[in-house]
Amino acid sequence: MRTIIVTGGAGFIGSAVVRQYLAGTGVRVVTLDKLTYAANLASIPGHDTNPRHVLERVDICDRAAVRRVFATHRPDAVMHLAAESHVDRSIDGPEEFVRTNVLGTFVLLEEALAYWKGLAEGEKKAGFRFHHVSTDEVYGTLGPTGLFTEDTAYAPNSPYSATKAGSDHLVRAWQETFGLPVVMTNCSNNYGPYQFPEKLIPVMVIRGLAGQPLPVYGKGDNVRDWLHVEDHAEALRLVLDKAAPGSRYNIGGHNERSNLDLVHALCDLLDELAPPLPGGRPRRSLISFVTDRPGHDKRYAIDASRIGRDLGWKPRHTLETGLRDTVRWYLENRAWWQAILDGGYRADRIGLAGAAMAAGRAAE
Repeated sequence: MRTIIVTGGAGFIGSAVVRQYLAGTGVRVVTLDKLTYAANLASIPGHDTNPRHVLERVDICDRAAVRRVFATHRPDAVMHLAAESHVDRSIDGPEEFVRTNVLGTFVLLEEALAYWKGLAEGEKKAGFRFHHVSTDEVYGTLGPTGLFTEDTAYAPNSPYSATKAGSDHLVRAWQETFGLPVVMTNCSNNYGPYQFPEKLIPVMVIRGLAGQPLPVYGKGDNVRDWLHVEDHAEALRLVLDKAAPGSRYNIGGHNERSNLDLVHALCDLLDELAPPLPGGRPRRSLISFVTDRPGHDKRYAIDASRIGRDLGWKPRHTLETGLRDTVRWYLENRAWWQAILDGGYRADRIGLAGAAMAAGRAAE
């Protein structure tokens, strides 16, 4: 049975990958996760009963623990998604981002390299891959035209994107210098079910449902390319299975929208699908504009033609269908996010999410 270690497997994107592996394949998954505030095992139904799933509660910076996981589970591949990812948090406290995203990736690379070198020559060693999952934010910002390609120069503008850029460079160096068989992907903004309620879409849905103000940074004219998390997870599995060592792919949803247009769409969906506000007030009337984030990148847009051309991938969701499905999911799964907001889940850290939402500090 093939075994894959998924770091950050209890997070938003990682849990989508784990759910797909458990539902549609015979793969054995080892979720390696520190279980920080944004991790949630409830995002992996059957995580404690499925015989093909193992949880290793491990900090990726703990070298001895990571080495033990490799020795115990003898993986065929590693998909590395564990990261600190909230831009606002990186501005308030960049040290944790440096530690997790840079040092943690270094530790994983070192232990993966030692493990891979120790494998006997043969199919398992030849097929081993270290898949590093990164972000389009490492490329910086675009003007009104143009797209990020796999050859775009790095120009990160936030502590978060700078630490992800640093981790990308480490991964490339471990292949070029030491021969570790790596593949790398850089994705656009993800959305969909099970997203922790400090990000833009779940914040707006939950606040809009309650009739609370919907704070939007600046003029709301920052543009992002939105990618449904299930489409992203499918692309990640495809790259891990089919891409040659050294390959790199951008993954995008072909769905550019300004933040304000996106919030308008969410308001309209809530007016259609959720109980009306008192007096029939439209939810667009809840929108307010707040002081912009420092270093807020103006526009991201992905050229995902290479992964389509080489591997035949394309997203299944349009933004219209994906947003409708996502809003329905949050309406139908209130218990999942309400447990986060009322302190029933990770009560020691939950105030951070509540404070972020109250201040309107929702990162894309």
